[in-house]
Amino acid sequence: MTTTPKHTTTGTNGSGAADRAHRRRWAVLAICCVAAALLGIDNSVLNYAIPSLSRELNPSSTQLLWIVDVYGFVLGGLLIVAGNIGDRIGRKKLLLLGVAGFGAASALTAYADGPGMLIAARALLGLAGATIMPSTLSLVRSAFDDPKERTTAIGISSGIGAASFALGPVVGGLLLDHFWWGSVFLINVPVMAVVLVAGWLLLPESRNPKPGRLDWPSVPMSITALFGVIYAIKTAARDGVDDRAVWISAVIGIAALVLFLRRQTTIADPLLDLKFFRNPAFAGAVGSNVVTLFTATTLSLGFSLYFQVVRGWSPLTAGLALLPGPLSAAFAAPLSAVLIPKIGRARTVAFGLVLMAASTAALGLVTPHSSYWLLLPALVVNGAGLIFVFSVTADTLLASVPRTKTGTAAAISETAMELGGALGIAVLGSVLSAFYRSDLTLPGGLTAGQTSAARESVTSGVETGAALPGGTGQQVVEAAKSAFTDSMHSTTLIAAALMAVGAVVALFALRNVPAVLDVETEAEAEAEAEAEAEADAVPAV
Repeated sequence: MTTTPKHTTTGTNGSGAADRAHRRRWAVLAICCVAAALLGIDNSVLNYAIPSLSRELNPSSTQLLWIVDVYGFVLGGLLIVAGNIGDRIGRKKLLLLGVAGFGAASALTAYADGPGMLIAARALLGLAGATIMPSTLSLVRSAFDDPKERTTAIGISSGIGAASFALGPVVGGLLLDHFWWGSVFLINVPVMAVVLVAGWLLLPESRNPKPGRLDWPSVPMSITALFGVIYAIKTAARDGVDDRAVWISAVIGIAALVLFLRRQTTIADPLLDLKFFRNPAFAGAVGSNVVTLFTATTLSLGFSLYFQVVRGWSPLTAGLALLPGPLSAAFAAPLSAVLIPKIGRARTVAFGLVLMAASTAALGLVTPHSSYWLLLPALVVNGAGLIFVFSVTADTLLASVPRTKTGTAAAISETAMELGGALGIAVLGSVLSAFYRSDLTLPGGLTAGQTSAARESVTSGVETGAALPGGTGQQVVEAAKSAFTDSMHSTTLIAAALMAVGAVVALFALRNVPAVLDVETEAEAEAEAEAEAEADAVPAV
C-alpha cells in the first residue's frame, strides 16, 4: 500500500522543519543539479587540457596515464563506502563536505607545479566526487515525497547530468583559447562556493536514523575490489590484455570482491545489502543502466575521434557538434514522467533503448565526408532515448529501496554505471580498433615502422600520412579515415543489437513494476517516525 505524502525528511527536527523542507524541494533539486553538473563537466574536460599541461609540466608517459585515470579509479572505488557514510552521518553533511573538498582540490589541481602534485590533486577530486554523486541523488529522493513529482525531479536531474558531460569540451575549449590549462579546474572553485553556501542554507538533512554499525572490515574489501576491477578493465582497454598489470589487478580485485560479497551475506549490517537485488525493480534498473553505458560510451568515443581526427575539427567545434545529443536529453527528461503513467516503466525504458538502437545504427553509417546536418537528427534522437532510460531507472532504483538507504542505493547505481562505461570502452573500444586494423588497406612503399604506426589507431594513421610526402601520404590519410568509418559501421551495429536485446530484457525485468512506485507502507512510515524521534534525541554518528 502506498502512503499519502507526508512531507517528512528523516533526521529533521519537528513538523515545522519538515514543512520548510517540502517548500524548498525545488531549490534542493537546483542545488543538487549544479553540483552534479560540475562533476560531469570536470569528468570530461581534462582530455582537452592534456596537450597544454603536458608542455608545461612535462610528465612521463606513466605519469600522464595516472593524471588521466586516477580520478576515475578513486571515484569508482569509494562510491559504495561514501553512500553508506552518507546514510549514517547525513547526506547533506556529506554533500557539503564533498563540495568543500572538491573546490579545494580543484584549486590544488589548477596550480599544480609538477606531475606528482597533479596526480595527488586529481585523486582528491575523485574522493570528493565519490561523496557528492550519491548524496545528490539521495537528497533529491528525500526532498520529493510525492511519487509523480519525484519522477519528474529525478528526470530533470538525470537530464542535466547527461548534458553536463558534453559541456566539458565546450567549456574546456572556450577557457583554453584564452587562459592556461589550470583555468578548466579553477572555474570549479567559485561555483562550488555558491553550492556550499546555498546548500548550507537550504538543504534539509536526511539520514538513516538507525543505520546499525559500520562494518569496517568491509570498507577495505570494497575499495580493493572496485579499484582492482576498474583498474584492470581500463588498463586492458588501453594496453591490451597481455599487460601483466591487468591480470594482477584483476586477480586481486576479483578475490577481494568474492570475499566482500560473502561477508555481506553473513553480517547484520552489510555495507552492500544484497537483498536489494532480489527486488526485480532494483535489479532490472541496474541491468538496464549497465547495458546503456556499455554501449553509449563507445559511441561517444567513436564520434569524438570522428569529428576531431577524421573531419579535422577543433576540440571546441567537435564538442559543439556533439552537444545536441545531451541537450535533447536535458529537454526530453521531463517527458519520462509523462510516459510512465501512460505506458509503464518497462515500456518507457524499452522505448528509450529502441530509440538508442535505431539512432546508433543510423549514426554508424557515416562516411569521411558525411554532412553534419544528416547526423543531427540521429544525435537528437539518441540523446532522448538515453534519458528515457536513465531517468526512469534512477527513479526506480531510489524508489524501490527504503528511504533510509537511498545513499547506498544511489552509490550502487553510480558504481554500476562506472563499471558499465569502463567495460564498454574496454570491449567495444577493442572491437572498434580491431575492425580498423582489419579494414585498413595501405599503399605500397611504406616502411615496416610506418605501416605499424598507421595500423595503431586512426589518429596514428592520419599523423603518419601527414608526415609522408606527396600522393602517398594523402593515400595513407584517406585509407585511415575510410577504415575508421568502416569500423564504426560494424561496431555501431553490434552496439545497436545489444541495445535492442536490452530493450527486450527490460520489458521482462521491469514488467511488474508499477507506474507509481513507493516502497514505504503505513507501518514503515510509523517506524520511521519513531526512529526520527530517537534520532533527534541522540544524533547519529
